[in-house]
Amino acid sequence: MGVETDDDLLCLRAAGCGRADKGLKSSIEGEQFKASLCDELPEGIEVLGVRVGQAKTTFEPRLATYLLAVRAKYLDEKLKATIKGLLASESLNLERLIDAKKSRFKNVDVRGFLKSIELDDEGIVVECRISSAGSIRVEEILKLLELDAEKLAAPIRRTRVQWQEKTKD
Repeated sequence: MGVETDDDLLCLRAAGCGRADKGLKSSIEGEQFKASLCDELPEGIEVLGVRVGQAKTTFEPRLATYLLAVRAKYLDEKLKATIKGLLASESLNLERLIDAKKSRFKNVDVRGFLKSIELDDEGIVVECRISSAGSIRVEEILKLLELDAEKLAAPIRRTRVQWQEKTKD
């Protein structure tokens, strides 16, 4: 299932820049790099900023926010009750496909990955925790909410990702 995104992170090593402390030092060089990068990207992708990081720096996602635009006729009491029930649950066990070729599944408790589920004017906003143990998948969120493509008014959109910066030793 495809997901649109408003907030993504691109990490790359730029050849010829050397170490970060010797590379793009000035904001002018950073803006020149940003302009060069933008020239190479497909239409519709916008670079909001460029920052030079230290060597051996990585970024790990910690929280992702999704917007599920639900058709108005499905934003009903049944959906509200489903959301309330999910949030009140101590565990939410799902069978997750782990090997499609061998049709192997494993039981996963996804409750710890759901931080919040709220209804707003645009639909349902779901905040998902991400850890070394994994996260909940978009199709699993839809399954728990008893939603399918016909009930959605637009593609699912990831609106935000919270990143944690880490430096390797």
